Amino acid sequence: MLETVSKGFKSARNRLKGYRELTNENIEEAVRDIRISLLEADVEFNVVKAFLSRVQEKALGEIVQLKAKTQEGVSKVSPGDHFIKICLEELTDLMGPVDSSVEYAKSGITKIMMVGLQGSGKTTSIGKLARLIEKQGKRPLLVAADVYRPAAVEQLKVLGQKLRIPVYDEGAGDPVQICRNAVERAKAIGRNVVLFDTAGRLTIDTPLMDELDNIVTSTEPENIFLVCDAMIGQDAVQTARTFNERLDLDGIILTKLDGDARGGAALSIKAVTGKPIKFVGMGEGMDRLEPFRPEGLASRILGLGDVVGLMKDFEEVVDEEKAEEDAKKILSGEFDLVQFLDQIKTIQKLGPIKEVFEKLPLGDMAQGMTLEDKQ
Repeated sequence: MLETVSKGFKSARNRLKGYRELTNENIEEAVRDIRISLLEADVEFNVVKAFLSRVQEKALGEIVQLKAKTQEGVSKVSPGDHFIKICLEELTDLMGPVDSSVEYAKSGITKIMMVGLQGSGKTTSIGKLARLIEKQGKRPLLVAADVYRPAAVEQLKVLGQKLRIPVYDEGAGDPVQICRNAVERAKAIGRNVVLFDTAGRLTIDTPLMDELDNIVTSTEPENIFLVCDAMIGQDAVQTARTFNERLDLDGIILTKLDGDARGGAALSIKAVTGKPIKFVGMGEGMDRLEPFRPEGLASRILGLGDVVGLMKDFEEVVDEEKAEEDAKKILSGEFDLVQFLDQIKTIQKLGPIKEVFEKLPLGDMAQGMTLEDKQ
């Protein structure tokens, strides 16, 4: 994940090894590596330029042998480490601040409108988001408002059956009227959140935007989320800019981030549109939609892992009481192969082992794993 953008920061850190001071010359060399990496990763040019300017400004003239207090005493921080710390802060600021909130209506029905191009993972993301808000105690209703794409309605109905969440559909018809009717249906059956699965296109066109405009005017949704495929790089950024200019988005959901080697969309979208990345899709399972944490992604890009994110994953799949019992068995010597098998199954629920390793502060170990290790 994000190997292309990560390699520049790794090279920069290696270049600064052995230096006693951050000077204009050695910083310029490190920044050159990062610049090439970011551009290869399809990060928008002006974003790259502004980011590197801030990094250089903060790093110039810093003293190399900085001292830091730890529990073990006083340790020295190398210039490379301090440079990476500056990069971590700037990357976090670039993609942040954290905002994974969903705006709920103070009374009545909360309406969430999902928009995006065909193939971005919009319908699947609706199912994932519905699952997420259902865990928060809400009662969602899925609305099949994409009447143009073959099997779009059927796909949403299959997701609804899998999640045991009702789906409102009229088959063919006017999408604007379908959305209005869905809100009335939600009131009738006791559902307090509706999610509109709107139509997409292969490219943005006027009829699409007019239809989406009419849905917004007619239903006044509390949330308009754009679903973007992270793997299309700068095209995702341009798509986000265009949708935002027309619809005034509330946030963005990035899909397929786990398969994105470049990272251009994740680093550029917030800076270009000013709209927060709300959630990221990190796999095909219905539980694989994560609130976006800029500091976690920035840390992973720099090879520092994301322990906080890993702990949140563990909390989702681990039974606290059972974990405590297993720990007691291990300490007492009663841990057997049955308990060991349970532990392996728990780890499998976290997703591909390579993704788990990327969240650990293991540096290049995770990046060096082969394709077979992802299975």
